[in-house]
Amino acid sequence: MILPFTLQQLRILKAIANEKSFTKAAEILYVSQPSLSKQIKILETRLGISLLNRENNTISLTEAGKVFLQYSERILALCEESCRALNDVKNGDRGNLIVGASQTIGTYLMPRVLALFAQNYPQININVQVDSTRVIAKKVVNREIDIAVVGGDVPEELKKNLEIENFVDDELILIVPKSHPFALKKQKTIQKDDLYHLNFITLNSSSTIRKFIDNILIQNNIETKQFNIIMQLNSIEAIKTAVSLGLGAAFVSLSAVEKEIQLETIAIITIENIKITRTLSIISNKDCYRSKAFEFFYSELWMLKNITN
Repeated sequence: MILPFTLQQLRILKAIANEKSFTKAAEILYVSQPSLSKQIKILETRLGISLLNRENNTISLTEAGKVFLQYSERILALCEESCRALNDVKNGDRGNLIVGASQTIGTYLMPRVLALFAQNYPQININVQVDSTRVIAKKVVNREIDIAVVGGDVPEELKKNLEIENFVDDELILIVPKSHPFALKKQKTIQKDDLYHLNFITLNSSSTIRKFIDNILIQNNIETKQFNIIMQLNSIEAIKTAVSLGLGAAFVSLSAVEKEIQLETIAIITIENIKITRTLSIISNKDCYRSKAFEFFYSELWMLKNITN
């Protein structure tokens, strides 16, 4: 059977779908725009169906285009995976690895993991992608990411395709300015009801991390809707700075404030009889080939866990 498409045509379709522009897709693929347009026309003719809508200078996928793109991404990922498998055989310990991480982990935990890994395996090239747990998990399913560490809940519809392992527990802590009355007390422990008298600084209400933190607090019978929120910011870094400047209190991941704890720019307040934790998970595709680079990185993660426990 002769296939009605080439790998280059699949790459072109994927680039157009991502960039929503023929011009930008052509630049990314280092081809001329007329050549790119010609390949799309050939592809649509061979398939006998339109893949793209071209209206009012905007580009979007048709329903057929959306379906075909899903398979195109899987085909391209399988091709890359087969090349990595052959490179393993040919190059021994050398290789490439695509690592994913959800947002807080990618910012605060993953850099330490990567630094240790690079010391032990300098011959392995690593590409890191940071996004929401949902996006990262989907990319692992689609074979676009080899292995990932996430802190959020993996969507139910993706779990059947994933290997999900509990990794380490990450504590969610309450931080306040060093000058706050709670921080000046000898015993830095408060009652749960004291939370409703604090001025809180949070992430924007649309933030995935904000929603996740709120859900954890609610699971611990803390009514976040009763919080006095005085400020919403767009990053954990901005929140930490605002707290250190005395503007309010915040709930953040313990892994996000290790530097501030060492420098003593903030104070940690415990809530009596409440310890709020979440479990970080290692996720990978059940059906994917596990390269030597994958196995090395996987082993390093578990070694790091044993060291930090």
